[in-house]
Amino acid sequence: MASPSRLKVIVAVVASVISGMLVALQSRINGEFGLALGNGFLAALLSFSIGLSILGAVMLTRRKGRQGVVTVARAIRAGDVPWWAVIGGAGGGFLVLTQGLSAGVLGVALFTIAVVTGQTLGALVIDTRGWFGAPRVRLNLWRITGAAIVLTGVFVALDFTPGETELTGVLFLLPLLAGAGTGFQQAVNGKVRTVSGSALSATFVNFLVGALVLGVLFVLALPFTGGAVAWPDTWWLWVGGAVGAFFIAIQVTAVTIIGVLGLGVSLVTGQLMGSVILDVIAPVETSDLHLATVLGAMVTLAGSVMVTLAKKR
Repeated sequence: MASPSRLKVIVAVVASVISGMLVALQSRINGEFGLALGNGFLAALLSFSIGLSILGAVMLTRRKGRQGVVTVARAIRAGDVPWWAVIGGAGGGFLVLTQGLSAGVLGVALFTIAVVTGQTLGALVIDTRGWFGAPRVRLNLWRITGAAIVLTGVFVALDFTPGETELTGVLFLLPLLAGAGTGFQQAVNGKVRTVSGSALSATFVNFLVGALVLGVLFVLALPFTGGAVAWPDTWWLWVGGAVGAFFIAIQVTAVTIIGVLGLGVSLVTGQLMGSVILDVIAPVETSDLHLATVLGAMVTLAGSVMVTLAKKR
């Protein structure tokens, strides 16, 4: 099999960085959406359902996409693909849920630092244990040092950020856990993309599973959260699902060109860059960007890149 051309690799890297920035944009949108609805669970469900509806409409016009879903189903029934390979959407669903619950309070930069930290440490554990079919990678000094640097970035961003609420620790923990779940999501989505032969099929399966999981969580939380406090009429609050469908499609395509390492570094770079930019030009009302947050983001990025690239050693 021929290696991808240099131009193709460059395009994939740039697209992946943009994809990471879109993740940050979705966090900003869904964070505000959750505040406007007064229900983060409902915001996450609506966002994922809108994305699923868009993908479903596209699937109706793409025969290859429909065939890809059938191929994946047959591979699972035949035992060629483990059942857990198709539940990556659960990780994405939980990430969107934490956007609706936390991003609108923490601000996009601090929220993204939590997500990236979870992604980095989660990937470190997955690689070390060889879980979910990932090649087993032994711990080395570079990876341990990188993990320590990531945690230092968290300390800088959290400990010295003014205006914290009593719930900051809990609100930071949610995206931290969600970030760990995205490591699983990215690993299994690549498998679905390979088996189905279609980025559209893999993206559709991702959103279908995520929407089902969020639907169950919404129903379980309904007695405690109630319905929507108000239905926002600001149009851009309703496009988080469309943004998610777009960046997931980019990721499942790019990973086949630049691999998990390249995708990981590109995504983290785009997420942290995009989050800082968004907190500068469109901050949420309950948060304010400070120098400590920016420094924490830079330190976290350095540690995350070190952990990821050290897999080659």
